[in-house]
Amino acid sequence: MKQFLITVAGVFVGLALFAVAVPLMLIAVAVNAARPAPIAQRSVLVLDLRSGLSDQEAQSPFTLIEGRSQSVMGIEETLRRAEGDGRVRGLLVRLPEAGMAPAAADELRGAFKRFRAVGKPIVAYSQGLYAQGQVASTYELAAATGNVWMQPSASFQAAGTAREDIFFKRFFDAHAVQPDFQQRYEYKTAVNPFLYDDYTPAHRASELSWMGSVYESALAAAAADRAMEPAVLKSTLEAGPYPADAAKAKGLIDAVGQVKDAERAILAKAGDGARLLEFGDYAARARGDGPAGAPTVAVISAEGAIMNGRSGGGESPLSGGQTIGSDDVSKSFYKAIDDSDVKAIVFRVSSPVGSDTASEQILAAVRAAKAAGKPVVVSMGTYGASGGYWIASQASQIVAEPTTLTGSIGVFGGKFALGGALARFGVDVRGLKVGGDYADALGMGAPMTASQRAAFSAWMDGIYEGFIGRVAQGRGLAPDKVRDIAKGHVWTGAQAKALGLVDGLGGFYQAVDRAKALAGIKGAARLESFNARLTPFEALQALFGGGADGARLVASALSLAREPAARAAIAGLREARLRADGATVLAPDLGL
Repeated sequence: MKQFLITVAGVFVGLALFAVAVPLMLIAVAVNAARPAPIAQRSVLVLDLRSGLSDQEAQSPFTLIEGRSQSVMGIEETLRRAEGDGRVRGLLVRLPEAGMAPAAADELRGAFKRFRAVGKPIVAYSQGLYAQGQVASTYELAAATGNVWMQPSASFQAAGTAREDIFFKRFFDAHAVQPDFQQRYEYKTAVNPFLYDDYTPAHRASELSWMGSVYESALAAAAADRAMEPAVLKSTLEAGPYPADAAKAKGLIDAVGQVKDAERAILAKAGDGARLLEFGDYAARARGDGPAGAPTVAVISAEGAIMNGRSGGGESPLSGGQTIGSDDVSKSFYKAIDDSDVKAIVFRVSSPVGSDTASEQILAAVRAAKAAGKPVVVSMGTYGASGGYWIASQASQIVAEPTTLTGSIGVFGGKFALGGALARFGVDVRGLKVGGDYADALGMGAPMTASQRAAFSAWMDGIYEGFIGRVAQGRGLAPDKVRDIAKGHVWTGAQAKALGLVDGLGGFYQAVDRAKALAGIKGAARLESFNARLTPFEALQALFGGGADGARLVASALSLAREPAARAAIAGLREARLRADGATVLAPDLGL
């Protein structure tokens, strides 16, 4: 019955979308035919970073409908093209008000400096920098532009970095919830908020270590770009906050004015007749794969949690979170292995968590590529930790940003025992078991017995030792050395390089250069994406839970849909499906 209702709902949604989308498509085609919009001979790109950034471009076929934010990789690729495009005369950047991912700031800082190095100016415009998240990294990126504007009366609050964690132990104790987890080892702190009511000494030390490294890296970069002594910049920032005028007086920004004033300033630098052009519009028109006939470097991207199966957007192809599917990523590697034109592989990774079995499947594909004579260079984005480090550990080389969070060589796993909590509300959890003692070890009714816990512990030990062995082999380190720097400890890229966990500091194109060198490629190379993508029909099958008729019909409609009504209809259907199916979570896993 449920499947029938889902199929019927899919048919009705499809018909509704056809009724809306087809007229909209025809209108759009007519408008575009009547009013073409070529790139002006003097264009200033407008890059708006206020809506957030992913590390990589979305793999979903529904990117238009999802309305996803821009990606670090996409921005860098587009700026590299714009560097050599004589029509592009400058860049206006709208800065976020809060912090941004430190590694994203590192990567874009390099892209901005290259853009300026070819003589093209940048203006950064801020409506305030507020003490939220890694705001020092936002200021690092602003400083790289060389010309920072701020709105009058806005506040400059880049006085440091802070974070908060919520600890649930006292709440769980009060409500008889029993978290039954194990960690390998003390720095593997993902489950600490369930087990404690405050930071443990190891948890506190680990957090302050990477936070301090990220903060000092951002200050050093900003100081270099503002031509200030790092100590002077640090003391000036930490004495804040400041209103915009005071920030200008102290040399932290360059100008105070409205956004229209900043636009006029960058347009004047671009020359007479210059026009503003949205960054995304330029990116869509300026695509290119590289020089024809050049040796190919395959690019394989992986962002999110590492899971068995297919890649996708979490619960749904339309949801915001990405997942790394071991089947898809390993298939991409074998496709590159079989392609005689591919001479090397750059594997872009941004992942803080993953299943050990899924991670091992991907790592096996990395090893297969190396065995086939195709070097694999990993480029780490925001994260290359835990499962993200597992899949990178045996690459030919690893390149990370100075502030990439990496390492976290460890494992945690367990469950919540909810029987006592539910009993307080008159709900009794009963269980039946056939087979061995461990059969109900992960049941929700009660904590593990002593024998179950011992078996679970042995499993965790096996995963941890396997992780240690893979890192030791891949990095050429003694297992005891790896154990000393493992225990779940999170390192920044700069710290990881000193420890031998990564080979170099830099971004994606530095990884490309290393891959070319390892493969003996001289001169230009053609970068080609080998990422596996769901077709719209496959994605809709996942969304509709196998309602093939409804999926086919809506697949056709979604290829045309461009407005919020379509997104709302699909989101509503997804919610109905989730209510019908329920949810099951909690399984042993790797994690940051």
